[in-house]
Amino acid sequence: MTVPPAADLAAVPAPATAPARLSVDIDLTGRTALVTGAAGGIGRACALRLAAAGAGVRAVDRDAAGLEELGARAGGLPGSVETRVLDLTDLDAAERAAAGTDVLVNNAGLQLVRPIEEFPPEVFSTVLTVMLEAPFRLIRGALPHMYGQGWGRIVNISSVHGLRASRFKSAYVAAKHGLEGLSKVAALEGAAHGVTSNCVNPGYVRTPLVERQIADQAAAHGIPAERVVSDILLADSALKRLVEPAEVAEAVAYLCSPQASFITGAALPLDGGWTAH
Repeated sequence: MTVPPAADLAAVPAPATAPARLSVDIDLTGRTALVTGAAGGIGRACALRLAAAGAGVRAVDRDAAGLEELGARAGGLPGSVETRVLDLTDLDAAERAAAGTDVLVNNAGLQLVRPIEEFPPEVFSTVLTVMLEAPFRLIRGALPHMYGQGWGRIVNISSVHGLRASRFKSAYVAAKHGLEGLSKVAALEGAAHGVTSNCVNPGYVRTPLVERQIADQAAAHGIPAERVVSDILLADSALKRLVEPAEVAEAVAYLCSPQASFITGAALPLDGGWTAH
């Protein structure tokens, strides 16, 4: 898909109210975690956070250069990060990649902002494949091992758009709403086997995906990129800032901790009060 040049998120300052240090007490030594979309943004933050907790992380993405950078940053952590180029539209390969994992973080996603009547059907199909069918296949591939050992953690990086709709995002909203349902079914089926399944629902996160959304929204509405951030992205947020990837990763870590063992089938909003309306 072709989008206008991305807006520069460096122009959107991180506020002083964002936490300087985040730490959830979690020990995943000996556990294997799989993180999709790990080359950047939320996925990279999750991969590094789980490795910091001692997990052996399988980091997958179709972005080879981003994975190489992730691998370089992971040196010296208690756990390890093994990178692998994987296109999640290859659903059989995705399912195979999840075999033997104790923690599964379904994060990979893509976005295109267009009115429904102008939305390319092939892009709609790709979005649902990557963001809904692939998580189903990854969960399907991970569950036999999780069930066999009586423990597992599935964390689906959903979105505030899994709980609320927005105009011009038909594929993304449909995929995230579907992911919410899939996560709840996995929670109901997995409960008897010690497996929890939850969604984390961020608002707009300081990531390259959001940069592309800003550019798309600017083109769709015919306004400057800076007005997209203030007038559109953060219009419904009580907290007027973007979420940091590390904050999302801490929520993921918490859901993998012993203290969160009774949380399953839930959606955890990190939306700055968006859904409080």
